Amino acid sequence: MNYFAHALPFLDRPYFMAATGVPDWLTVVDRRVRVRTKHAEPFLADADPCVAAVARGLIQHLRDDARFHDTRAFAETCLELTARVRDTLGQEAGFRPFFLGHLLTELLLDATLAAEQPARLEEYYRVLGSVDPAAVQAAVNRMAPKPTERLAPMIAQFCLHGILWDYLEDGKLWLRLNQVLRRVQLPPLPAGFVAVLPDARRLVAGRRRELLEGIPA
Repeated sequence: MNYFAHALPFLDRPYFMAATGVPDWLTVVDRRVRVRTKHAEPFLADADPCVAAVARGLIQHLRDDARFHDTRAFAETCLELTARVRDTLGQEAGFRPFFLGHLLTELLLDATLAAEQPARLEEYYRVLGSVDPAAVQAAVNRMAPKPTERLAPMIAQFCLHGILWDYLEDGKLWLRLNQVLRRVQLPPLPAGFVAVLPDARRLVAGRRRELLEGIPA
């Protein structure tokens, strides 16, 4: 799952909602920081309501990801997209097809949800903008084995740039995919890869309900 799918059921709970994005934000800006369920659980009843909400949101993310990645629909969609990527990029594509099959499933699920509910994506960004990134970072640093100073700036930039809107347009999504590939030190996608995206969107959209089976709605 990606940011919007994680957050969508919790738009009325700002710090909880923001915390559902924390594991993915940390993967982007500070991979050495990992907050597991065992780290967050002692803070579920913290006297500081912000800290307690962040702990609950983190645990929700981890639970939902575990359910999502265990579904048959996820495995089959990733496999289908991996095959399509390999067919497009050729046999010399290395690890990119498998990585992109997984990544596209998650990003295009967010795109599907955003296309269905654009007003809810606007609300997501409004709610995220009401949250104090420094407070989220401080809460995470109380739980994490290692502290980070990179999370708060990441949340602010993520909110400022409205990244999830880019998933709705093939050309902008291609640019975002290449940003991710650059970050994990994989070769970029050629411009022609954009032609893969319309059918990939339809595939993920067609399995939307199965992909979110057992996930809070």
